[in-house]
Amino acid sequence: MTAGAGYGYLLVWVVVVANVIAWLVQYLSAKLGVVTGRSLPELLGDRLTHRFARRAYWLQAELVAMATDIAEVIGGAIALQLLFGIPLLLGGLITGAVSMVLLAVQGRRGARPFEFVVIGLLTVVTVGFLAGLLVAPPDPAAALGGLTPRFTDSGSVLLAASILGATIMPHAIYAHSALARDRFGSAPVHPGGDPEPARRTPIARLLTATRWDVTLAMVVAGAVNLGMLLLAAATLPGVSGTDSLEGAHAAISAQLGPLIGTLFAVGLLASGLASTAVGAYAGAEIMHGLLRVRIAMPVRRMVTLIPALLILGLGVDPTFALVLSQVALSFGIPFALIPLVALTARQRTLGRYANRLWTTVAGIVAAALLITLNAVLLWLLLTGA
Repeated sequence: MTAGAGYGYLLVWVVVVANVIAWLVQYLSAKLGVVTGRSLPELLGDRLTHRFARRAYWLQAELVAMATDIAEVIGGAIALQLLFGIPLLLGGLITGAVSMVLLAVQGRRGARPFEFVVIGLLTVVTVGFLAGLLVAPPDPAAALGGLTPRFTDSGSVLLAASILGATIMPHAIYAHSALARDRFGSAPVHPGGDPEPARRTPIARLLTATRWDVTLAMVVAGAVNLGMLLLAAATLPGVSGTDSLEGAHAAISAQLGPLIGTLFAVGLLASGLASTAVGAYAGAEIMHGLLRVRIAMPVRRMVTLIPALLILGLGVDPTFALVLSQVALSFGIPFALIPLVALTARQRTLGRYANRLWTTVAGIVAAALLITLNAVLLWLLLTGA
């Protein structure tokens, strides 16, 4: 929303590129879980033999998962305030409590019901954000012009990094391999890397189904992300106060009607609830895979809630904190993407299902683009530009 309100259609290309990269990354993560029957953190835990290296990697991955919690808890708290007038701190507590219920569903019923709940919440998000486009359609020519890669200032670079972090989400890379493992079970692997042929369902068919699952999910996610930007670009440029979610909600309600404003807030709430549950699940898998330690999910959930609740309680601008937390996610992507591409390219790990050359090249190019953008952003921040 901030990108569309502040820069119009300028960053449409970032949303498109981010979703293409996210499709590749999520498919590779799921493939790793399907073929090996293990998650990315588990495989990395085996390969990082030095205790310091393993703990250092766990720390950065855990901080990434915590940054996800900050963004989504704050988003959920803002949505509850917009819908019901609930104070931000109490809204953060409610968002955290509901996420624990979602995690309990996953723990007792398995991965499939958990995924259905998350899909249901994301469907609400899709309806909420795309409904506004029916009322205020964007300018097609201007939207197509936004596909030309460019930046105008350091603020646009910051928002581009935020969009990449919020779309690709490094914690989801760790989580998807674990969800695929939980859904399909473990596949015994020969020393040469080929899964046993006696597995109940042929792996090739599982990978085809997974590819379609990821494609559908990313089409929906891409539609939501693009819809948010186009809605803001079409209705909010030049409107004062739209640099915050509260201001954007007020402006949308004023220009498109209270129904669209309410759908926007409901979509924001559903997004926060779905994503914070996935973030907590990812954090648990990261700790178990790298440190071989499991903490009770309610305890873990309360610990990871603390930073978000502190931000809400201390009166920090929640929208600015949300953007910065998503920028932090962008910096965490290469740490998950590089080992993911390396592992899925190895025949010793995936056997005949190892990446083709073009897939590995695409992963390397994506990692290089992300590292370059993060380096530029870091340079701009350090130089005050």
